[in-house]
Amino acid sequence: MGGAADKPTAVIVHATAIAVDGRAALLFGASGSGKSDLALRCIVTVARLGSRLVTPELVADDQVEIALDGGHLVCRPPTTLAGRIEVRGLGIVDVPHVTVARVALAVVIDGPPAERMPPPATRQILGTEIPEIRLSPFEASAPMKLLLALQQAR
Repeated sequence: MGGAADKPTAVIVHATAIAVDGRAALLFGASGSGKSDLALRCIVTVARLGSRLVTPELVADDQVEIALDGGHLVCRPPTTLAGRIEVRGLGIVDVPHVTVARVALAVVIDGPPAERMPPPATRQILGTEIPEIRLSPFEASAPMKLLLALQQAR
């Protein structure tokens, strides 16, 4: 069997998601790789992107629900994890969050280091391609690099 009707329209992925202005970046990496730490550094920072100040927000930590909505990928926190992020050394902490955002970018934070001038890369989720970048999560510049990439992702 296995036709188009068999394709899933929603999945839960092991990732963390942050959003700016309703557009989300999904952070992928192994447990302990720095997904939550990078997300935390983003959401506690007001960043200047060009002439604008932006305040990133948490969508979900550790698990993210992704669904197709009108031909676009959207992400949400699972109900039991909404508004919660793991902070190493403190445990689970409640933080403000958004309940839904349109997926615009995938960020891989483990694996080989990022190239200086990487060729464009994409990731496919539920049959939809999104831009993908690699970051070293513990670099001081990682939060700003993530936010700049999210701003540029169309």
